[in-house]
Amino acid sequence: MVNLSGVRTGPLVVGERVTLTDPKGRRKSVVLKEGAVWHTTKGAVRHDDLIGGPEGVTVRSAGGTEYLALRPLLNEYMVAMPREAAVVYPKDAAQIVMWTDIFPGARVLEAGVGSGALSLALLRAIGPGGKLHSYERRQQFADVARRNVENFIGGEHPAWKLTVGDLVEVMADEPIDRAILDMLAPWECVDAVGERLIPGGVICCYVATTTQLGRVMDTFRAHGGFTEPTATETTVRDWHAEGLAIRPGHGTSAHTGFLVLSRRLAPGVSAPIRKRRPAPGAYGPDYQGPRPLNMPESDR
Repeated sequence: MVNLSGVRTGPLVVGERVTLTDPKGRRKSVVLKEGAVWHTTKGAVRHDDLIGGPEGVTVRSAGGTEYLALRPLLNEYMVAMPREAAVVYPKDAAQIVMWTDIFPGARVLEAGVGSGALSLALLRAIGPGGKLHSYERRQQFADVARRNVENFIGGEHPAWKLTVGDLVEVMADEPIDRAILDMLAPWECVDAVGERLIPGGVICCYVATTTQLGRVMDTFRAHGGFTEPTATETTVRDWHAEGLAIRPGHGTSAHTGFLVLSRRLAPGVSAPIRKRRPAPGAYGPDYQGPRPLNMPESDR
């Protein structure tokens, strides 16, 4: 049984994906096929030994090694699914869903669909009553994303629309509650997205470098119709705990990208002037910065 969230219950069936984990914790993602065999250095594992049975069982290879069989969780599927472009990793997708406050029924714009990882997280959050309009410039990326999404949920999602083309040129003229821009130059789309983002709506830009980070934040400030942007980076570190042996694990997911967030102001409202001045030389030697007209001459 499957629903639009992609959560499956009941016996394992032909055509669905399972994760096989060996005693050392190494994982392999396998799509079940009748009569098929998965070959390992420890011997073959027959798919028929799993088909029709429950998940959470172990299967023994011809060489005697036991593998634990479980359906992949969404975060596992996101990193193991076929990809044409880099994916937004689960740690960043989780931050995006939380900090942009994606809610059931939300109208969300996603630009830069990549391989569909973030699309899956957004679709699960908005539910069938929401709307996710994803834009991707490259047809081959869009095709892979569509297959990944449909393979996970078991078919088409009624809340998802995928459009191929440049965002500014093909963007639908409709109000949106949230916007996530995962592209090379998101600052080029801030004006267009801002026109469609409702007052109080949240926009998030996912960028990889500090150069992009700085330019995006300055674009929000120069626009004037957004709140002061914030920027974060998320690092996840594994831990090993066995008896008295408690230490950081060897696996650490460090830098993958920066999240820049801001909120849309009401039409005609300008962002309050920042009270915290930039560091000397931040914008060059001739930068004076915005000042209130009633600022005393001694403070100018």
